[in-house]
Amino acid sequence: MSLSPQPDQPSGPYDESPQELYLDPEVLAQELAEELLGDPLDAFDTSDPTASDVAAECDLGLQFLRGQAGGEAGGSSHDQRMQGLRIFCEHRDPRALPLLLPLLAVSCPIVRMSAVYALGRNPSPLAVEPLLALLAADDNGYVRKAVAWSLGNYPDAPVLNPLIRSLQVDIAAVRLWAASSLAEAGCSGPAKADPAAAQLLLSLRIDSEAAVRSNSAWSLGRLYGDLVEPRQQVVVESLLTAMLHDGESGVRDEARLALEQLEQPEVLERLQTLVDEGLLS
Repeated sequence: MSLSPQPDQPSGPYDESPQELYLDPEVLAQELAEELLGDPLDAFDTSDPTASDVAAECDLGLQFLRGQAGGEAGGSSHDQRMQGLRIFCEHRDPRALPLLLPLLAVSCPIVRMSAVYALGRNPSPLAVEPLLALLAADDNGYVRKAVAWSLGNYPDAPVLNPLIRSLQVDIAAVRLWAASSLAEAGCSGPAKADPAAAQLLLSLRIDSEAAVRSNSAWSLGRLYGDLVEPRQQVVVESLLTAMLHDGESGVRDEARLALEQLEQPEVLERLQTLVDEGLLS
């Protein structure tokens, strides 16, 4: 399942070269802020393999992570490890968990990042604490970005406040995925949806990055049904304001789509009135 409302903006956990991971922090932050938004796992083959094909590939992935493929001894080589991680970014297999969790603590940021994505595909309660620790303290923006995405697959874990914090203070690439993941973290009822919506409303209004504002609009649309009526009205008015006045067309379009997908007659009537008045095309 993709968390991102931006299907035309592909990205992936393996697009970055090792050199890019060691840039000056300010340069890295700028590059991350300009990254495109697509679901990190969308780059993988989406054809429908047979169950036996998946089982065979997972068996191979386990061998790669254990360093047993190709007859190598002495532990997994970096290339083998990365091949195994690619497989478990695409497939789910509980046997991989004991092999993935230790990789969150390795020194190589590419491995940490890839393990985080694999644990987004293979969520486990055992991963929650180390993932939250990475989100709070990892010094690599790519790793924190991966965590922000992956935590969207842990809606029952205590991820709401950490994601809100990331949306408040982290670099743009992390903020945009925190905004998307809040749609999942807050969708269990008003107790979680309301604080998530409060931060998303603020980010929709003040965030400097259009991509973050766009994802905030999308997430507000997703959370609408879990909000109490007064907050629902605030969401509608904020989305209308963004649709009419945001300086970026992508944000305006996302806000309009979110409003249309609410399927609320009074909201659709207001949109039609704006069309009739020539304020919308």
